[in-house]
Amino acid sequence: MRRLRTLGSEPQPARSRDTSRPVLLIGFQNQGNLGLGYLSAVLKQYGYSVRVVDIELEPEAVLKAAREADPVLIGFSLIFQFYIDRYAKLLSLLRSNGVSCHFTIGGHFPSLSYHQTLELIPELDSVVRFEGEVTLVELVDAVSSGENWRDIHGIAYRSSGEVIATPARALIEDLDRLPYPDRDYQPGSVLGRSIMPILASRGCARTCSFCSIHTFYRAAPGKIVRTRKPAEVVREMRTLHEDLGIRIFLFQDDDFPLFGPVWRRWAGEFVDELHRHGLPGKVIWKMNCRADAVERDLFIRMRDAGLYLVYMGLESGSERGLQTLHKQTTVEQNLRAVNLLKSIGLMWEYGFMLLDPSSTFESVRENLDFLRLILADGCLPVTFCRMLPYDGTPIKNDLVNSGRLRGDVCNPDYDFLDPRLSEFYEALTERISLNGWIHGLEAVTLHLGCAWHEVATMERLFPALPGMSHYKRTLRRITRRSNELLLQVVEDLSFTYSDGREFPWDTADVEESRRQVLGDLLGARNAFVLRRQDMLLDALGIDAAEPPLDQTAWAEQTA
Repeated sequence: MRRLRTLGSEPQPARSRDTSRPVLLIGFQNQGNLGLGYLSAVLKQYGYSVRVVDIELEPEAVLKAAREADPVLIGFSLIFQFYIDRYAKLLSLLRSNGVSCHFTIGGHFPSLSYHQTLELIPELDSVVRFEGEVTLVELVDAVSSGENWRDIHGIAYRSSGEVIATPARALIEDLDRLPYPDRDYQPGSVLGRSIMPILASRGCARTCSFCSIHTFYRAAPGKIVRTRKPAEVVREMRTLHEDLGIRIFLFQDDDFPLFGPVWRRWAGEFVDELHRHGLPGKVIWKMNCRADAVERDLFIRMRDAGLYLVYMGLESGSERGLQTLHKQTTVEQNLRAVNLLKSIGLMWEYGFMLLDPSSTFESVRENLDFLRLILADGCLPVTFCRMLPYDGTPIKNDLVNSGRLRGDVCNPDYDFLDPRLSEFYEALTERISLNGWIHGLEAVTLHLGCAWHEVATMERLFPALPGMSHYKRTLRRITRRSNELLLQVVEDLSFTYSDGREFPWDTADVEESRRQVLGDLLGARNAFVLRRQDMLLDALGIDAAEPPLDQTAWAEQTA
């Protein structure tokens, strides 16, 4: 009998557990899965052996792993609802081939839409809702010892044809009581510099209408946003740097603690800790924030402490679009944040939605003009998507209430107010082949983004390389050419469907131009790296005459 150390809920009575059989956790492992890592680490604290399996393995390989492990429980991590069919097929395969242990699943979609989840995946025994560290340990304890698990807080299950949800468990109040997450995977790398994901906080105080994150954290009792102590975050970074040689940290916080005086003070203490541990110059880090959190003095301090990349969800260059998405920011704030980051020499990336449920042809062209403005200097490639109505989001509920939602769970869709916009978007995906410009392993945007990311890494983690200024000018020229072409083609196509103008571009010519841009980029990048490979390898401490990771391999690794 052991007493579970609680992580934010009331103390639990001592209970039995049988740790003789392992736990199998299955989910996406590309670039690491901190959710599974935390679950694994907590389970190990209580004596369980844990194996994490990548959902992207062939189903037969997952089946083989399950048979070999003979686990007491398999936990599935569903990050994106679009993959629920894949999970359903995998669970069916496991069950039909004799894997009879307890199946449970967690994630945003299962937590918020547990009725649908249990209906779509009938092989499931339970759903672990919201933060799962405490709930999963209790569930495994009960299953392993043959005790009743149906009264555990924070789960849902079927009983006599009905779906039962037990009381939601409180969110973990003190994140520093969690062990460091397991990272049993090969880290990614940029030019040989290893990358690891990390978290400084959980939760999001913002209320964007298209995002299920804030509804996930608001549906469970407890404080919505919780931060780790800056000293604990830096201690984890230093441990990973010293033990595993990690040089690049990607903060996966939904909203890095920056906005408001309390979080700005947290960020200042974090910077102080980085300097106290001597990490600036040895490691660099990326974080996510909103435009209204970008502030000159603080960002200069963070830059000097290793911040090299800022991701912002700009989402729209239209005031109407920002209001529909409930960003609570303005176009002016977006522009100010972009210009400020450029002025202090910080690389940035952005999320952007060309189309949303309120879109008009006017707003589409406002968005295109906004992208032209912020990318005019060729600092980054054009990227955009169409807003998708995730389950658990206010905007999805609004679409349901207005009768505009269509599609299914894996392919949610909606009707635009102007039906011509649907025709425009279909033509956009067909004629311009967004899978070649923005999405996929051959996408120009992906390769341009990787090239700029490499530049930021070389400038921060390698000795000064001769010819860097010329190479950056070449990248800017190629990026500008790509951006100007893509934005003009999209704009011309919009007029074809709004005003009936003739589309002046030949699809084959556009595709040939895309291939030329990609060829010019890869040629320039590979030539620059090849000419300096001895310097790069020397900085990495590698004697063999092996070239650093080439552009194509890096793109495949990060896609």
